[in-house]
Formats: sequence, structure tokens, C-alpha cells
Amino acid sequence: MKTFNPYQHQAKKRFGQNFLTDIAIIERIVKSIRPKQGDNIVEIGPGLGAITRLILPEVGKMSAIELDRDVIPKLKFNCDRRGELSIIQEDALKIEFDRFAADGPIRVIGNLPYNISTPIMFHLFEYLSDIKDMHFMLQKEVVERMVAQPGSRVYGRLTVMTQFFCDAQRLFLVPPESFEPAPKVDSAIVRLVPKVSPEVKDFKLFSQMVTEAFNMRRKTVRNAWKKRLPIEAFDELQVKPTLRPENLTLENFVDVANWVYLNPDRTS
Repeated sequence: MKTFNPYQHQAKKRFGQNFLTDIAIIERIVKSIRPKQGDNIVEIGPGLGAITRLILPEVGKMSAIELDRDVIPKLKFNCDRRGELSIIQEDALKIEFDRFAADGPIRVIGNLPYNISTPIMFHLFEYLSDIKDMHFMLQKEVVERMVAQPGSRVYGRLTVMTQFFCDAQRLFLVPPESFEPAPKVDSAIVRLVPKVSPEVKDFKLFSQMVTEAFNMRRKTVRNAWKKRLPIEAFDELQVKPTLRPENLTLENFVDVANWVYLNPDRTS
């Protein structure tokens, strides 16, 4: 296996760092992203620049968000003379991503730290009007949850919220030996493309009801929402009250939340 490891850097546990070193995997990721001249790419967590150094010449210029100040000199060295790289030394969770949209729709990429990958995803969902697509390396189990279908044992809140905002596609798996140090879990590449979301009357209410349902995923939806919906509402919505949350479609969740919003005097 050919590896990329110039200017080796000691990974820091507090940043959840696992540096991608497998050149074949790196090239496959870049091929999946299909960068082209003029793309407005923002990379989260570039690390040593394993992916950055291949994408930068293709697009001409790009932005990279890197929290670890110690890795930035090595990132600059590895990407030297390959294009215009703007490095932002900040926490991605605190960045307002619309700041990058002046140069056109954003294409977000990154090998996200697994310990904060879900919060980063929900943060990015707030800026989807400025985002063209997203390609991420995540823990395999997280990707499986994002692309799950109703009835799957891993179908849950992350599934519903991801698919509310985006079309999600798992591209391929990445084994632990592709990293240094090797993580204890398999990874996967996911492509997320923002879509027109179903109409919800009150997004906060919708989100709350999805959370309530999966906080009680072993119970029926009748029990999960007994304080919100009378039994006859399930008949009106054509949702069996004996189903469990993982058996409901995205459209079911939207319909239930809209019913509760439109019928405030009929809640249980």
C-alpha cells in the first residue's frame, strides 16, 4: 500500500485526529468529489493535506478550516505552489458557513473527527441554502444511520433529520489501516446533496417530535406521543399507533408534526 505521510505529525486525541495515508483511498475520494476549476470548496479538518494537495490544483483556490494550529505549517508546506489555499484556524462548530458563499455555492468536504461529527452535520444543515453538496469521511455506523431506510435497526433521529434536508448516499468503505494512527472502527464516505425539504408548519415542533419518538424507540408511537396526539388522530393520518418509530417514513413524521401544529385544541 502506497502511503502519504510527509512531515509526519503526532496525532492529538483531543482533536480526534486520524490522518489518512492510503494513497489509493485518497485518490478514490478525490475522484468521487470530482473537483473542477472554479469550484468553491471548503474543507473541514484538512490535517496534513492528504486530500487538499490533490484537490487544490484542480480548483485553483479553496478554503480549509483547521483547529490544530500545530499542523498548519505542515499543511502549508504540503500544499505549497499547488494553488491558493486560505487556512482558517477556527472551530468548525463556531463558523458561519455563509461567509464562504460570496464565491458561489459551497462544496463542503472533510474527514470529520468522529467524536463531533453529528454536531458538525447539524450545524451545516443550518447553511444548506448556500451549499451545493457535501462529501465526508465518517464512522461507518454513522453513515449507515444517515442512509438507513424505515424498518432498519439503525434508522433513527439522525436518519430522519439528514434525509429531511439531503439526499444521502454511501459511496464506499475505508478500512482502519488506511489511517495513522489506525482507528478502532471502519469508516465510510458519504455524499450529501441538499434537496427541497417537505413542508413543515413548525420545524422546531417537527424536530422535537422526532427526538421524542426515538428517545422512546422501544415503545409504540402511540406511547411516545400520548401527550400530543389522541388515538383518533392516528386514523386520520393513516399511521398505525402500534408501530415503533423506526417503522415510520419521513413523510409520516412530517404529517404527524403538521397535524399537531394545526390541531392545538385536540392534543391529548
